[in-house]
Parts: sequence; structure tokens; C-alpha cells
Amino acid sequence: MQIHLSPRHLTLTAAIHGHVADKMNHLETLADNILGAHVVLLHDETKTKKFIVKVHVGLPGPDVHAEQASDDLYSAIDLVTDKLAQQLRKRKTRTRDAKKHRTQLATESKKRGYTRR
Repeated sequence: MQIHLSPRHLTLTAAIHGHVADKMNHLETLADNILGAHVVLLHDETKTKKFIVKVHVGLPGPDVHAEQASDDLYSAIDLVTDKLAQQLRKRKTRTRDAKKHRTQLATESKKRGYTRR
């Protein structure tokens, strides 16, 4: 998977890059057809001093997006990947259930004698 990092108002260190790469590679265990990921790391320099992480994961079909803000950059990365993992699990179960439902309908129609034109 190709990972594109865009740091805004912060310097991208090797440790940050490695942490993001590890988390994104973990997402590949949930969905093996990930085309790429675009990660935006933003440091809000106002009074809040928060770190915002936005991730766009490209997949065949609808893409997956997540955004998370936190006081610590690493915790924001962890939380946003947890959100993405939840979305990917939900997507996987929906497609599995839809395939299961289609096969059930096909077997029922064969039992009743319906044929496909």
C-alpha cells in the first residue's frame, strides 16, 4: 500500500513516519484490497494546541475517511486508525452478509423451479 503523508505546521520525523506506517500496515490485515492512504497531520497552533489527523483510505468502491483530534499526536494517530479499523470491519461483514443473502436467494429460486433468462 502506498502511504502519502502531508504534515502541516509540524516537522515530520522518522519516528512519526514509522508509527503511521505501522498503523496503516495493520489496516491491510483487515482489508487486503487497499489501494493507498493519504494521511494529513495537522498541528493547530491556536489556544487549543491540538493535533488533528485526517486519513483517506482508497479502496475499490466507496473510500473510507476518518478524522481525530487529540492533545498528543501519537494518540491521535492511534485513535484514527481504530476508527478506520472499525469502518473496515463493518464494511467486510456487510459484504460477507450480502453475498450470503444472494446465495440463499439463488438456492431458494432453484428449489422453486425459477430459471434465469
